[in-house]
Amino acid sequence: MLLPVIMAGGSGARLWPLSRQLNPKQFLAVTDEKYSMLQSTIIRLQGLDIALPRLICNEEHRFLAAEQLRQLDMEEANILLEPVGRNTAPAIALAALTAVAQDNDPIMLVLAADHLIRDVDAFQLSIKAALPQAEAGKLVTFGIVPTKPETGYGYIEQGDALEPGGFGVSRFVEKPDLETAQEYLASGRYYWNSGMFMFRASRYLQELEVFSPDILNTCRDALKGTSQDMHFTRVDEALFSTCPADSIDYAVMEKTADAVMVPLDAGWSDIGAWSALWEVSEKNGDGNVLKGDVMLHDSSNCYIHADSSLVTAVGVEDLVIVQTLDAVMVAHKDKVQDVKKIVEQISNDGRHEHMNHREVYRPWGVYDSIDYGERYQVKRITVKPGAKLSVQKHHHRAEHWIVVSGTAKVTNGEETYLVSENESTYIPIGQVHALENPGVIP
Repeated sequence: MLLPVIMAGGSGARLWPLSRQLNPKQFLAVTDEKYSMLQSTIIRLQGLDIALPRLICNEEHRFLAAEQLRQLDMEEANILLEPVGRNTAPAIALAALTAVAQDNDPIMLVLAADHLIRDVDAFQLSIKAALPQAEAGKLVTFGIVPTKPETGYGYIEQGDALEPGGFGVSRFVEKPDLETAQEYLASGRYYWNSGMFMFRASRYLQELEVFSPDILNTCRDALKGTSQDMHFTRVDEALFSTCPADSIDYAVMEKTADAVMVPLDAGWSDIGAWSALWEVSEKNGDGNVLKGDVMLHDSSNCYIHADSSLVTAVGVEDLVIVQTLDAVMVAHKDKVQDVKKIVEQISNDGRHEHMNHREVYRPWGVYDSIDYGERYQVKRITVKPGAKLSVQKHHHRAEHWIVVSGTAKVTNGEETYLVSENESTYIPIGQVHALENPGVIP
């Protein structure tokens, strides 16, 4: 059985304002009407002989990850929580160490949670083609057959052809300028570096011990302080924070003599910016991609996303316009890589629009911060059937709760009572309180 290891970290800043630090692109349905990018990554493995996937994600995304696994009936899957981001080499080391200890040293298929792959059959054929090489002790990377002279990706130069399939790796090269990328494309020997890998867990650890022993030793030590919370695995934060931050390419793949490259021609994209999303989306006759309530006149080749209100555009072309409940972003398609500069400015100014949406999802449901002022705030809280908020006490605010749908079970100090639709209750300052949904509708 293959063990899928899915890396679901990262903030997706280039897809702001849809992607936020606490709700990044891998947890959003940006390429599919129904499933998030993480869920799509798992679904495209159906039909392969795989174990339950192991996720690696940030501590702050744990509930998002768990809920999306639950929706796929995979709530038993283990989620490794990184207390801080340390790039891919340490993250994969944590997964490999736990795989050797718990899963009888499986072959790991390492995937990113935020990639789009349109041809699932071709993807699975490449996975199967890579398996004999991984079983033979090789470290396989998947090279994307390039479709244009892309300057935003690293490249892999193929070496000699291998039996039963794949190629040796001649070298890894950094992101090229346009002229160099055109030469790479014309040669037919260069592939985009996908960031997807396959190898036996112990083989990765052996190579890591040779080339980056400090990473391996730190990860081993951090796992000694592991705590298990339901299906979450937490490592020692203080120790893991001291781990060198390095990519798997730099730490292992560029140095090992056992790297193998298997080509992948499956409609791949890493959806690294809004322009990439425009490229892979279905367009109308004017080249526009329209999401939500949008009206256009004399406009072409735009990507326009309306989250909650009517968005109109007149006489524009090659623009990305994204509207959410609390932000509007307008960018030229050629400049969308710089959206992250706006995100940095928002953060530096002490604002919050880069952190989360106005709507915030929790294990019990969702809340929407409708309005706030100097001495008040208004939230619309939706509690799922059977769910309950934690018991709380506030020393600096009172609360008024009005039920607009369903029935609320309220704990208010020593009292517990039901509040029905069109009824309200008052929570004084300093009062212990809790909110629960005993019904069958939100």
